Amino acid sequence: MFDLDGASNEPMIDRPEKSGNIWILIGLALALVAAVAAFAVLGKEQSQPFVLALLGVLAVVGVFCLFAGAIGFLKLGNSTRGNPVASAFLNSLEDGALITDFDGRLIYANEAYAVLTGAETAADIWAVERVFSNDPDAADAIFRLSQAMRERRKAQEEVRMQVPLGRADGGARWYRVSVRPLYMDEDSAGRRRKLTVWQIADITRDRVEQENSFQELQRVINFLDHAPAGFFSCDGSARIVYMNATLADWLGYDLAQFVSGDLDLGTVIRGDGTELIRSVKGQAGEVKSETFDLDFIARNGRSFPVRLLHRVPFGENGLPGDSRTLVLNRSRGEEASEALRAAEVRFARFFNNTPIAIASLDAEGRVLRTNAPFIRLFGSVEDSDGPPKLEEFVAENAREELSKILASAASGIGEIAPVDIALNNDPDPRSATFYVSAVEDGDGDGEATIVYALETTQQRTLEAQFAQSQKMQAIGQLAGGVAHDFNNVLTAIIGFSDLLLASHRPTDPSFQDIMNIKQNANRAAGLVRQLLAFSRRQTLRPQQLSLNDVLADLSILLDRLLGEKVELKVVHGRDLWPVMADLNQLEQVIVNLAVNAGDAMSDGGKLTIATSNVNEAESTQYENTRGMPPGEYTLIEVSDTGHGMPAHVMEKIFDPFFSTKEVGKGTGLGLSTVYGIVKQTGGFVFCTSEVDVGTTFRLFLPRHIPEFVEEPEVKQEALPEAVADLTGSATILLVEDEEAVRAFAARALASRGYTVHEAGSGTEALEVMEETGGDVDLVVSDVVMPEMDGPTLLVELRKTRPDLKIIFVSGYAEDAFEENLPENEKFFFLPKPFTLKQLATTVKEVLNSKD
Repeated sequence: MFDLDGASNEPMIDRPEKSGNIWILIGLALALVAAVAAFAVLGKEQSQPFVLALLGVLAVVGVFCLFAGAIGFLKLGNSTRGNPVASAFLNSLEDGALITDFDGRLIYANEAYAVLTGAETAADIWAVERVFSNDPDAADAIFRLSQAMRERRKAQEEVRMQVPLGRADGGARWYRVSVRPLYMDEDSAGRRRKLTVWQIADITRDRVEQENSFQELQRVINFLDHAPAGFFSCDGSARIVYMNATLADWLGYDLAQFVSGDLDLGTVIRGDGTELIRSVKGQAGEVKSETFDLDFIARNGRSFPVRLLHRVPFGENGLPGDSRTLVLNRSRGEEASEALRAAEVRFARFFNNTPIAIASLDAEGRVLRTNAPFIRLFGSVEDSDGPPKLEEFVAENAREELSKILASAASGIGEIAPVDIALNNDPDPRSATFYVSAVEDGDGDGEATIVYALETTQQRTLEAQFAQSQKMQAIGQLAGGVAHDFNNVLTAIIGFSDLLLASHRPTDPSFQDIMNIKQNANRAAGLVRQLLAFSRRQTLRPQQLSLNDVLADLSILLDRLLGEKVELKVVHGRDLWPVMADLNQLEQVIVNLAVNAGDAMSDGGKLTIATSNVNEAESTQYENTRGMPPGEYTLIEVSDTGHGMPAHVMEKIFDPFFSTKEVGKGTGLGLSTVYGIVKQTGGFVFCTSEVDVGTTFRLFLPRHIPEFVEEPEVKQEALPEAVADLTGSATILLVEDEEAVRAFAARALASRGYTVHEAGSGTEALEVMEETGGDVDLVVSDVVMPEMDGPTLLVELRKTRPDLKIIFVSGYAEDAFEENLPENEKFFFLPKPFTLKQLATTVKEVLNSKD
């Protein structure tokens, strides 16, 4: 039995596995008893040989066992219990250890277990479940451990006992109880034993130390939270991971609701001050400290000046770690000189919140000090080789010029003209105007030059956009004027061709020649319509359209136009917003883009036409869309996998008559027509292209929101159905300044039976009306005329003949002159060029229409 006073090194319980088999011994004993009984039954003479034989066998077995024991082959049973080394090791443990078999039978318990559980004898040793059964607070934890034991897995729990184990009093104590499986070697029967190891440790002292440490930490945090200075820590991405209560109070944040990493440093620092924080760079393992005078912004929008004592450690690869930043509120501090403090605060505020980048340079042009806007414009000025030169931040072709003006300033020259220089930002070109001044009285820190830089990127972009707009407007006015004059010429050519065809039979030799003249004149009229589309002077009939329906109807035509080598893929956007556009003109836009894409993929490729909705936020994310205001648009995206276009071609793609195709294979009006139609619709068209990759055209059309309002009165009267008989007897006043057009129209109308009065201008038309006494049924008038134009003539005629019908003919769009007419004025319109039949049909239909 184990002595708790330490008189013995034996364990409290040690039940090792016994060797041998008791049943074999019992079997041998029964065999000997049976032999003796048999010998007694037999006679002496009969049993003697058997007795001698048995004795001989026993003698041989005995001799064999002696020899086997001598050579060590056979060992006698050992009464030593267990392994003394293992027992000594387990008894040296401070934790109590208990080993049980799978059925819960106690096999081994060390001295520490007995001490912890208060056992004095082996009979007092209990299983762990029974030890803790008296405390209901420990029941759940012990149940979980028992479950883990049955599932043969490790588990650990910490248990608080109101009454210590093995004691009647002494106060609450903490115990760590763990369980784990243990597997032993096979026994004599060839079975692997499954055991369980329980361990109990008294961790009351550790718990007390943890509680004391926690309370000490709480005191430190309380001191930090209520310190008279603010404190925060930010990570490498300038997100605040900690702030104390003082700073939270200054900023107006509830510290209880503050979540680490949710607040960005740029939210609490005014202007570009965050860039100064980000600009601190260092090497791996280095700790950098900087001082910044900035303005913080409270949650209510109020700002206050602060001084930051900023320290940043740098880890592997020079990446910044969490900072330690002390914040001094300079609006509340009591400094030795209030005037000096106020001056410093004002200077720091002006210096870091100005929109101009400011830097001081030494005589060699190296950057010494900067403000926050300078960091935002040029990036970090930290360099492992020392302060960088300002020349490194500008484009290579501008460095020589910048070096000259910096050298002039360093030599003391005061009057230096500002210079506009491109910055070193190749992906996104930017520029700035540099103002350089010399430092006359240095303070001994090496400052020789002060540089002020004002970014002019947006200004340059607006200037380029304005110049492009002016260019396109000028070209459009020129194209519109040319188209108007050509329409007059073509009207005469087509009209007189019709007169000649009317007097010739198809069998006449000259009939085919006249037809060729008319057909080519019609081709020329198609080119003129494209010019009018570019100049945005064509007549549009906008209606509410669903782009998905338009593309679905066009897909078959586009397949035929593209041919078998080009794969057409149409991607319809879901829940697409409607647009207001002219159906025919919009179809012309898509066809023009598809044809151009097909020409760029002569060896085959893929054309994708996709539609989608673009909200206001997304409209600012696309590249090369400068000049387009944010808003809601419906997007048509036409992408091909053709040969692409270089930059110098991209600059001219929307110019009329510009083409990269061979002579005779293109008019150069396809994309200019697209540009004009989209612009007249109120949308925007942009192009991106990469050589040998492909080209993408994006058409942004304004979203149309239908309004259920009463339809306004239609200005232009509806025409009745076409009539077959084009003759008449009415009196018509024909007003046209182009003699050829007037001659054709007069002959055409006279040949149909009408009485025609001719006038070369609006003033002359009024004179004809006076001469005829106003006996005129219809006026056919040009719009653009010298002395008095068509709209003015209409106003004058309405004074005496308010019900007089009038047809305007013009090479311009109807919308171009409609705004010059009185509101709700009724008129009819016939665009130039027109044929004899179109003129006669329009006149007949207008005369037959009801007032």
